[in-house]
Amino acid sequence: MLLYICSLSYFSLLLYLLFFSAYRQSVEGEIAYNLVPFRTIGAYFRSFDGFLLTDPFIGNILAFLPFGFFLPTFWKMVDSIYKAVLWTFVLSLSVEGSQFLFRVGAFDVDDLLLNTCGGGLGFGLFWFVRKTWLIVKF
Repeated sequence: MLLYICSLSYFSLLLYLLFFSAYRQSVEGEIAYNLVPFRTIGAYFRSFDGFLLTDPFIGNILAFLPFGFFLPTFWKMVDSIYKAVLWTFVLSLSVEGSQFLFRVGAFDVDDLLLNTCGGGLGFGLFWFVRKTWLIVKF
């Protein structure tokens, strides 16, 4: 039950942050996109002044890390890192496309990369917890 509450809370927060937050309202109506891989990531590191949780680089990874963790928990067919990365990419592509379509954010290929990395890391965390739990449990 706690797992369901946590996942519902996560998806609600993710939906809010990706579509309804104050930042999204401030860019509403703008049309922006980046189709060049590593352009945004490179700009971030060229102006690097230390990591913050709210930075786009860290924030995109952290935002999708729980998705990679919850995915195999609720969907048993996601039993490999490849499937987790694929489904995280599909969700991220849907989000980026929706943000562009509804003009509440920019379509950025670097966001796809970072979000997908976050989902992969989340699956790795799930795998680690599951293996550790099995060792400790017996």
